[in-house]
Amino acid sequence: MTTTATLTERYISATIRSLRPDAQDDVRAELEASITDAVEARVEQGEAPEAAERAVLTDLGDPGVLAAGYADRPLHLIGPRYYLTWWRLLKLLLIIVPACAAVGVAIAKLIEGAPVGDVIGAIVAVTLSVVVHVCFWVTLVFVVLERTGADTGEKWDVDQLPVPTENGAARSDMIATLVFLGIGVGAVVWDATRGFFPTGGDPIPILNSGLWPWGMTVLLAIMLADAVLAVAVYRRRRWTVGLAVVNTALSIAFATWAVTLLVRDELLNPEFVQFVFADNGVDADTLRILAVITGVGIIAVQTWTIIDGWMKAWRARRGREE
Repeated sequence: MTTTATLTERYISATIRSLRPDAQDDVRAELEASITDAVEARVEQGEAPEAAERAVLTDLGDPGVLAAGYADRPLHLIGPRYYLTWWRLLKLLLIIVPACAAVGVAIAKLIEGAPVGDVIGAIVAVTLSVVVHVCFWVTLVFVVLERTGADTGEKWDVDQLPVPTENGAARSDMIATLVFLGIGVGAVVWDATRGFFPTGGDPIPILNSGLWPWGMTVLLAIMLADAVLAVAVYRRRRWTVGLAVVNTALSIAFATWAVTLLVRDELLNPEFVQFVFADNGVDADTLRILAVITGVGIIAVQTWTIIDGWMKAWRARRGREE
């Protein structure tokens, strides 16, 4: 019986040592009684006392877990009450904050005239740092909320139920895309033939007239391919991996076309730049900053277009598998 008593005492001591002093005696008495009863029941069924002792303690489980139950202390960082709120907020911040930080660093480095390698290195370093900080601080806040039981103020009601979507494959999406592209083509042609920017006299073109015919042919071809893609998505009634690949190629093609011409100072009409900026006291350094911001904006928009296409393809594929 020495071994049996020793195992029992070791188990009870391990259980009550993290409890409040005023609760330890009550828990000790309760455990001694319940373990003794359970062991005796097994012995009466023919088990050896030592084997019965070990089986009972094994069934009770980890004494730390048992102690947490007595103390009403959660053994998780974030429980079900706060988990969904934490996860939704974390996903939202991870989409917005690192992207904003990366864009800000890219603009600053490009304005400084840093080499491409330094720009990429700075973006990667800052992005990773921001991701770690966002995850840590958001999680820490919700851990505190979990421990204090504070109310986040978020209440669910039926008005928050999402409206079923067709993942970009609805007729309205196709029509909106075709209308937008049609307006874009019309604006490009109007700008080339009539001029778009008012000057008090004859309007002047915004885009460089030297892009005609070949530069503009590339742009119009990309826009036509975008229109064909919109029709293909609608006819398939969903996004596919193949369509996402085409969308990626078109976005890269447009970004390459626009940024290359912007870097070479061949995108905008020199007369437009002179009239709007130079004649109003904007110096060359400021123009360079504006060009960098415009280039980063173009890349950011096309990057989101690529991501959006792959997300729609992934959701459509997952829906078919389910």
